[in-house]
Amino acid sequence: MSERATGERLRIWFERSGDGFRLRDAATGQPIRYEDPRVHVIKVAGVSYRLEALQDDAFAPGQRLALVAEPENEHDQNAIGIWDADRQVQAGYVPAEVARELNADDWQAVSLLEFFEGGQRGGLRVLLAPRDAWIGLPRS
Repeated sequence: MSERATGERLRIWFERSGDGFRLRDAATGQPIRYEDPRVHVIKVAGVSYRLEALQDDAFAPGQRLALVAEPENEHDQNAIGIWDADRQVQAGYVPAEVARELNADDWQAVSLLEFFEGGQRGGLRVLLAPRDAWIGLPRS
């Protein structure tokens, strides 16, 4: 039976790991794998065009992010931008193959893992979870 059918919402714990976090199902204690159908774990697309913006602390692992649909985007009407929580700085995009399957308003995003190149943040992996999922982040 699916979590939607039982009325239970997804609850996710973030656990510190290297340059980011691992995911754990708070209800079962089991790890949540990137392939889990309840979530999307994506590598942010287009960061090479926004490397300066990507250095902002707003994209550090554990930070909540904004998903912004771009139906007027000239290259892809399904484009979903990934921005800092205040929508001031853009890191990049949800990959096109994932974005075409999503409604940005139905999902929440949290920075999960960062990649470094030449001493600076050069890539970012992000958790996309249903809007009603509970996400527990470690305290600083």
